Amino acid sequence: MQYTIQSIATVRNNRQMLKDDHWGEIISTIELADYIQEASLKGIEDFSHLEIIFYFDKVTDDQIQYEARHPRNNHDYPEVGIFAQRGKNRPNKLGSTIVALLEVKSRGLIVQGLDAIDGTPILDIKPVMKEFLPKEDVKQPAWSIDLMKAYWA
Repeated sequence: MQYTIQSIATVRNNRQMLKDDHWGEIISTIELADYIQEASLKGIEDFSHLEIIFYFDKVTDDQIQYEARHPRNNHDYPEVGIFAQRGKNRPNKLGSTIVALLEVKSRGLIVQGLDAIDGTPILDIKPVMKEFLPKEDVKQPAWSIDLMKAYWA
């Protein structure tokens, strides 16, 4: 089954290259597409965080991973399936990140901590609500904690 999804906004920041780490201080502007009304952002300033769903448009089809692999090709980490990691080479090329909302502009949002490069298409923006966050402690393997040490640095 195929679906058609249209970008609703575009990322603007100074990050031009795909890199695995150091996303924490990145400030991005999310610019609404021309067809999206400014009123779509009404009330969003009342939220501290947003979930941004975006498309890894620089990942080519031949880079897609359907099987298990070592995260970041690091053999110190166990081989795990693509759905047990957050790599960009996913079958549908979708990324999702929770960001801090810093400022609302007339046709855009200023956010911090969006791990998407300049020009990345945004597919959806959702406010973060406590009720949608896990109620239990989050469990994750030691390799993922090690892998993320410098990600938000």
